[in-house]
Amino acid sequence: MRAVTCVLVGAPVDSGKRRQGCKMGPDAYRTAGLEEALRSLGHSVHDSGNVVPRPANENQDPRNPALHALDENVAWTEGLIAAGEKAARDGFPIFLGGDHAMSLGTIAGVAAYAKAEGRPLFVLWLDAHSDIHTPTTTQSGNLHGTAVAYHLGMDGFDAFPPLENPIPQDHVCMIGLRSVDEPEHQFLAGSDVMAIDMRAIDEQGITGPLTAFLDSVAAAGGMLHVSLDADFLDPSIAPAVGTTVPGGATFREAHLVMELVCDSGLATSLDLAELNPFLDERGKTATLMVDLAASLLGRRVFDRPT
Repeated sequence: MRAVTCVLVGAPVDSGKRRQGCKMGPDAYRTAGLEEALRSLGHSVHDSGNVVPRPANENQDPRNPALHALDENVAWTEGLIAAGEKAARDGFPIFLGGDHAMSLGTIAGVAAYAKAEGRPLFVLWLDAHSDIHTPTTTQSGNLHGTAVAYHLGMDGFDAFPPLENPIPQDHVCMIGLRSVDEPEHQFLAGSDVMAIDMRAIDEQGITGPLTAFLDSVAAAGGMLHVSLDADFLDPSIAPAVGTTVPGGATFREAHLVMELVCDSGLATSLDLAELNPFLDERGKTATLMVDLAASLLGRRVFDRPT
């Protein structure tokens, strides 16, 4: 992969769900050696520090009083849209989360940059969950489960910044699904989103579906945002997640995804989401997530230091 300027953007979002700990994620990635790993691959690195959102109000949506920390999530979205667009102008943004509510803002930010460049944005969503609830349909009230719905332009996001650059359904590929609620399943079944669950991976492997999606990105001259949730991985290798689901991607499957994306040369930005260091085992999950980021940016698994 050609050398790029990696722009690290700390997104210590901890309001997308009720279990605390993801706010420590950005510093865990820094401690696990992300900057050093990227520099060893020939990339330059600029750490822009952590985004600081505006003070949150106590506003609530009367349509769904179960929502958790609505205005705090709105404030993070506003802040990360601005930070994401700037980081995309400056280089290859790597957003250090923070729970997956961060992607409400990070994807909107890089989408604004893609629009300015006259290129379509595609999203590779690596996650156990489809995160396609809306603020009016979620029963848990946890807004980390709504990011994809926001970017598809679905209803119910009146409190959030108006979505200026919605992403077409066929520009989204989800890989690793294994915890999808029935309303989400019904939506996906009738949509153009490419949704690859773990059964499909068991039956067909990862390479075929991912390559088909990457081919569509290349054919459109698109930019590719990769959103990696730590629960994409199997809990046996990545325990530091508050929403672990058994049966996730193996070490080798995860690295294969990153290497294939790297080979395509299409990736332009990256989320590292849902790391909760409070739940980790001696930095095991943080180290693996750093290794996967390095694979996306040019390291091969044979080159991985042991």
